[in-house]
Amino acid sequence: MEHLLHCGRFFLSFDRPLLMGIVNLTDDSFSGDGLGADTERAIAHGLRLKAEGADILDIGAESTRPGAEAVTAEREIQRILPVVAGLRDCGLPLSVDTMKPAVMKAALAAGADMINDVMALRTPGAMEAIAASNAAVCLMHMQGEPRSMQADPRYGDVVTEVAEFLAERIAAAEAAGIGRERIVIDPGFGFGKTLEHNLQLLKQLDELVVPDLALLAGMSRKNMLGLLTGRPVEERLPAGIAAHLLAVRRGARILRVHDVAAMRDALAVWNAVEENGNEP
Repeated sequence: MEHLLHCGRFFLSFDRPLLMGIVNLTDDSFSGDGLGADTERAIAHGLRLKAEGADILDIGAESTRPGAEAVTAEREIQRILPVVAGLRDCGLPLSVDTMKPAVMKAALAAGADMINDVMALRTPGAMEAIAASNAAVCLMHMQGEPRSMQADPRYGDVVTEVAEFLAERIAAAEAAGIGRERIVIDPGFGFGKTLEHNLQLLKQLDELVVPDLALLAGMSRKNMLGLLTGRPVEERLPAGIAAHLLAVRRGARILRVHDVAAMRDALAVWNAVEENGNEP
């Protein structure tokens, strides 16, 4: 039986890898694509990502890069809701990237179909906000918290510890009434992890795959690619394509990327050879 993700108003099939395009409403994005409070540009960017082949749009208004300034829930809501309203009828599921229950509730009430939470619903009230909806949720692993997560990340065995954390969060979500058909997992590349940790996770990503759950990989423009190539943020696209294709090879079914068109083209070749000729 085919696995479908119940994502708010949508049911998504994983007969091929899906692309989650990033709509960034921050002022201090590490990747240089922050649109700030410019709602019109953000909506136009979302529509452009759809035209490039995105399957999901991920809208966020708080940077989670190391050392980033915290943003109030009120400010997140002020930036996110007009963009959700502007893109709600674009034909794609809308994900909102937030760790704050107040933002989750406001976004879901405005029509968001998914919550992408770097805290994996550990913030008090977050689990209840999702359980009371029909939205999908992405549970991500992070050691520490965004402001200090890269200070000195340490693991005994990073793959085992990430797998155990994700298993615990899946169980907690199910216990709260969130069905498996609504859950996505994310190992959290770059979130409280050194380059070596990230490479080990990518190498053994297949060990994190959980039956009936989609695994999301997000390495687009991240520092791990810069450390490997010596390239600045704006020149990391080829490395990102390579990293994400390796992730797909090892079981990732959602790729969270900035550069949708390029990744779509790479997946078109991948699908033709590896996915029995399915078209992206």
